Amino acid sequence: MSNRFRDVDYIGIILWVFRAVIIGIVLYGTIRKLFFGVGNTYDLETWMDFLVSGLSQGSLYALIALGYTMVYGILFMINFAHGEFFMAGAMTSTVFIAATLAESGFLDEQPIISLALIMVASVLTSMAVSLLTERIAYRPLRKAPRLVPLITAIGASFFWQYFFRGLFGSAIIPFPVPDALEGRWNILGFDFLKTRVIVMITAVIALIALNMFIKSTKTGKAIRAVAEDKDVAALMGIDVNRTITLTFAIGAAMAGIAGVLWGLVFKQVHFYMGFVPGIKAFTAAVLGGIGSIPGAAIGGLLLGVIEAVGPPLFLEGLGISGAHQLKDVIAFMLLVMILIFRPQGIIGEVLREKKA
Repeated sequence: MSNRFRDVDYIGIILWVFRAVIIGIVLYGTIRKLFFGVGNTYDLETWMDFLVSGLSQGSLYALIALGYTMVYGILFMINFAHGEFFMAGAMTSTVFIAATLAESGFLDEQPIISLALIMVASVLTSMAVSLLTERIAYRPLRKAPRLVPLITAIGASFFWQYFFRGLFGSAIIPFPVPDALEGRWNILGFDFLKTRVIVMITAVIALIALNMFIKSTKTGKAIRAVAEDKDVAALMGIDVNRTITLTFAIGAAMAGIAGVLWGLVFKQVHFYMGFVPGIKAFTAAVLGGIGSIPGAAIGGLLLGVIEAVGPPLFLEGLGISGAHQLKDVIAFMLLVMILIFRPQGIIGEVLREKKA
C-alpha cells in the first residue's frame, strides 16, 4: 500500500487541480456574463470594438515579440532591453521628424510620405541602439554563463531608459496623428478606429515579409543555420557574428515599426513606454513558443484579444469592480499559467538542454 502512494505524482495532481480551478472560474464568470447579464451590458458593435482593439494591440505585441523570439532562437538568451529599442525609435522619430512635419503642415498634406519618413527614422534609431547594445554589452559575454547576459540585459534596459530621459526629458511627448487617420471607417456595418485598422494591416504586412525573408533568402537561411548550431554553421562558411548582428537589427526594425504604430494609437510617447509593452511582448513570445516567429505572431494576437475581451467578459461576470483596469493581471496570470503547464508555448517545441 505504501509503495502505491509513493508512486503518486502529488505535484502533478495539485497542478491539475489548480488548472481545473482556473478554468472553472473563467467559465463561471463567462456564463454569468453572457446568460445572466451580470455587470455592464454591451451590444454587438461594442463587442466587435473590443475584438478589433484586442487584435490591434496584439499586433503591436507581436511585432515587439519578434525581437525576443529571434534573439532567443539564436543566442538562447532573453534580451530584456528590447522594450527600450522600441521606445528609442518611437521617441526619436517623434521629436525630430513627426513634430517637425506636423508644425510645417506636411504631415496633413502628405500623410503617407510623412508616416513613411517617421517609420524609417524610428527603424534606423531602433536598429542603431540595438547594434550598439549587442556590440558593447552582449558580444563580450557570448561565452559567459546564461545568467550573466540576462543581468546585463536588465542593466542595458535601465541605461537606455534614463539615457533617453536625459535626452528628451521625463514629460509625456504628444505624437501627432494626420487628420486623414482621425475618426472611424465603416467596415461590414461596424465602425472601427482608422488607426486600429492601419495598425493591423501594417503589422500583418511586416509579419508576412519577415517570415518570407527568414524562409526564402540566403540571409534568412543563415540565421536559421546559426540558430540550429553555431559551430556547424561556422564550418559551412557562415559568419556567425555577422548573422547574430543581423538578427538583432531585424528584431529592432520590427520594434521600430511598432513604435510608430503605438504612437498612432495612443498619441503619446515617453521614456518609460517600452517597459510594460516589452514585458507583454515577452509574455506573447512565451505564449506562442519562444524561438518561433509564427509563435510570436500567434501569441501576440492571442494576448491582445484576451486583454481586450477578458475584463468585460469573465471579470465583470465574476462581479469584480474596475475590471478594465485589471488587464495587466490577466496578461501576467496567463504567463504564469503557460510557464507552469506548457513552457514550450502553443506551437513551440521542447528545446535541447544546450543550444548556445
